[in-house]
Amino acid sequence: MIEFDHVVMNFGEKEVLKDVTFSIKKNEIFTFIGPSGSGKTTIIRLIDMLERPTSGKIYIGDTEVSSLRERDRIPIRRKMSMVFQKPSPLRGTVFDNVAMGLFFRKVRREEIEARVPEALELVGLKGYEERKAGTLSGGEMQRVAIARAISTRPDILLLDEPTANLDPVSTEKIEKLVSALKERFGITVILTTHDMVQGQRLADRIGVVIDGRIGQIGTSKEIFYHPMNKAVAIMVGVDNIFEGVVATNDGGLASVEVDGISIIATTPFPPGTPVMLYMRPEDITFHVIDGVKSSARNEFTGRITKVLPMGPNARLKIDIGVILTAVITQRSYEELDLAPGREIGVAFKASAIHVVEKNA
Repeated sequence: MIEFDHVVMNFGEKEVLKDVTFSIKKNEIFTFIGPSGSGKTTIIRLIDMLERPTSGKIYIGDTEVSSLRERDRIPIRRKMSMVFQKPSPLRGTVFDNVAMGLFFRKVRREEIEARVPEALELVGLKGYEERKAGTLSGGEMQRVAIARAISTRPDILLLDEPTANLDPVSTEKIEKLVSALKERFGITVILTTHDMVQGQRLADRIGVVIDGRIGQIGTSKEIFYHPMNKAVAIMVGVDNIFEGVVATNDGGLASVEVDGISIIATTPFPPGTPVMLYMRPEDITFHVIDGVKSSARNEFTGRITKVLPMGPNARLKIDIGVILTAVITQRSYEELDLAPGREIGVAFKASAIHVVEKNA
């Protein structure tokens, strides 16, 4: 439905997008994740035809829109709605704010009076029509902006960091709303976020944007558990990243030498292959009783070097000859009587390690 073909975008001498190619399917929720300044907002503005690419082509449906004249863009843009990161309320009532896009499209008054309450009910703001928009909270105003967008019944809904400035309760409401819109109307939803977990929760597919390039596109499982390169791995929270060389391989079960430590992993790469190993911190388990064995192929004894509290969890650095990063609940941390300097047994499965050929 939407396709970027080798798109480059410059602002003055700054190259913001660098040879970007991807496609988005009809009726999917597609999320662009990446750090601030990576190019996510530029991508979404190009889709909405608020900008023209420096080079390359953009297709919406069968139409190449990047070279269209302004007047020829209007019918296509009217099939899309955009919600910005910080929507500003217009003067007047909530009704006036939601109805704005319909007025621009010259929708009949009777139709407007039917659509506005319907849209407000969908976003959980039934009965807000006569409230002054300037009195709303940030979360309420964001939902008003979404109501304004969906009242036009778009084929494509674009959301630029829709929860960046909201509290957790408002964020949850917006996320549930986004999922419900896709299910109810079958529209294509494209959003940007720097919140990795939000991208994972919402998206059918994710595009990781790093330094103006698409680092990887895939399902949340592919992105978070099978990163294609080190930059993507770091971006999605894969803290355990090691360089090694395959020492042996017996039917896909390989021993990889990493700084004198032998790590067992599943991979087809033959002995002698330089590889990168990626493992999420959540895949490491702990034990403190001598003689306890697990089903995991990798078992080590190490020493805790650092503990960082993370709400209900704790992030541990453990020296087993290389430094592992692991996550454990605060409750388990206390029950195991762990502390910096304590020796601890750790284990992880061979299948928990994603192996990529180095410099592939």
